Amino acid sequence: MEKPAELVFIPSPGIGHLVSTLEIAKFLLSRDDQLLITVLIMKFPAVSKGTDAYVESFADSSSPISQRIKFINLPQVNTDHTEGSVRNSLIGFVESQQPHVKDAITKLSESQTRLAGFVVDMFCTAMIDVADQFGVPSYVFFTSSAAALGLMLHVQALRDQEGKDCTEFKDSDAELLIPSFVNPLPAAKVLPGRLFVKEGAESFLNIIKRFRDTKGILVNTFADLESHALHALSSDAVIPPVYPVGPLLNLNTNESSVDSDEAKQKSDILKWLDDQPPLSVVFLCFGSMGSFGEDQVKEIAHALEQAGHRFLWSLRRPPPTGKIAFPSDYDDHTGVLPKGFLDRTVGIGKVIGWAPQVAVLAHPSVGGFVSHCGWNSTLESLWHGVPVATWPLYAEQQLNAFQLVEELELAVEIDMSYRSESPVLVSAKEIERGIREVMKRDNDIRNRVKEMSEKGKKALMDGGSSYSSVGQFIDQI
Repeated sequence: MEKPAELVFIPSPGIGHLVSTLEIAKFLLSRDDQLLITVLIMKFPAVSKGTDAYVESFADSSSPISQRIKFINLPQVNTDHTEGSVRNSLIGFVESQQPHVKDAITKLSESQTRLAGFVVDMFCTAMIDVADQFGVPSYVFFTSSAAALGLMLHVQALRDQEGKDCTEFKDSDAELLIPSFVNPLPAAKVLPGRLFVKEGAESFLNIIKRFRDTKGILVNTFADLESHALHALSSDAVIPPVYPVGPLLNLNTNESSVDSDEAKQKSDILKWLDDQPPLSVVFLCFGSMGSFGEDQVKEIAHALEQAGHRFLWSLRRPPPTGKIAFPSDYDDHTGVLPKGFLDRTVGIGKVIGWAPQVAVLAHPSVGGFVSHCGWNSTLESLWHGVPVATWPLYAEQQLNAFQLVEELELAVEIDMSYRSESPVLVSAKEIERGIREVMKRDNDIRNRVKEMSEKGKKALMDGGSSYSSVGQFIDQI
């Protein structure tokens, strides 16, 4: 009798990447009861907050699936990091963990299972070398869109095959023709900011180059959402097979992984939403690291007053200069609001710190979402049929916003090219216009979002495109 197959998952440090990793792990386990998964947890202090509680809540689950997944904590490195050094040293930190991963796999290989391969996070491609040492295939789990994947591979090929320096695109008028996009890309506006910095671009594109050394790339997307991008990727013979496996989301809104204060906050928020009419509330939330300075906060506040819609606004102060902001680091935020704002909007608006985003988007009173366009947030909004007004901040979010607005016509624009490091303010007038557009009851965008919501859910069902794609991946391993 053949030994059960065991996959090793190596997520990037941080709760966001861990959650996505566990979602794909659960999907795979639900499809094959002979499959086992081991998740290796790297403890990078600057971004590891919350991972222990999340793992514990998952491990304590009574689900049969949880019995076939185990977690191994790799040795912790006790160092302090600013935000800048996180971006510069995370890659080096992952590389430094190679010996610890090798030790863990050596012990694992002594068990009664067959090591079937590594599934590594997009930032953990250094672990491909370890997989090679054990003679097993490696796969990448790409946590953003297929279109973004196509862009990254294209820019990497431009560098390595044509000697193109992508930092030249900064402040240029260049429009790039990328196979995974239908429309030309305005490079300076939507390329990830990392690509405009020499050192950051080199290290990042070196990571992307390693994607080509794998046996396949799992992408958290689905065929109906990104048919053009997926076709472009599959048509390129030098790109490994791409498996669309989404939309994979953590839709469990119970309180097992949040503390008692957050549970109470969630209860208060949902009670407030219960008192609002259907589709009447615009939700403003900018991710676990999104924040604005006082001047921009005042522009948002003025826009909300002028738009006149009910609102739920997740507002946080910027962290101290150079420091990382964590989801729980919400200080008192009311001091930066315009004088009298809370009095004038009492009853129609609620300003909060931490937000239970999934539960809010699922609530029938929420009719629009002003979002930073992180890929997980994008998929969550589509899943719940809530149209987005785009306001990207960093990473690949400008690219996601361009795709949503120009490529897919699934969102309205507030400012598609805004960057968090920019001193430029988005005016109250622009914000008000975006809020009014996204809150329209009957328009083509809302209808298209609802349609895409149904297609996303069907993709995961038996016979759906992502269901079939996961089956092909399991056959491969």
